[in-house]
Amino acid sequence: MSDKCTATDSNTPLPEPPAPNPSVDLNAPISLSEKAAVRVQAMLDNRGTPDAMLRIGVKTSGCSGMSYKLEYADAVEESDKVFKSHDVSVVVDPKSLLYLAGLQVDYIDDPFKSGFKFTNPNEKDSCGCGESFKV
Repeated sequence: MSDKCTATDSNTPLPEPPAPNPSVDLNAPISLSEKAAVRVQAMLDNRGTPDAMLRIGVKTSGCSGMSYKLEYADAVEESDKVFKSHDVSVVVDPKSLLYLAGLQVDYIDDPFKSGFKFTNPNEKDSCGCGESFKV
């Protein structure tokens, strides 16, 4: 693994998902820690849109190939899967779910660094700068 990052084009299609890992349950829920849920709910409340949800996905990025993508979701597509975690609705598209099954999201807030931390049981390697991962 290199400490040097070379970004890839975010418009590049996602690579084909890996063969299912038998040790990972593809139906495993995506969950938020209590701290992450409080932070997400505050962001959703500030948006001012009733019934807004969090959409988590993946995009091609960074030197390891993929990065996490967080967006607001005002609607759910028929093929999306919705998880509830600490009363926050988390929406995931089916292709991203292949990379994210079992993902746990936490929120870290300390004097030097604040942000979401992702613990992904499917992740095999990550970039030296921590901005991307591969499965």
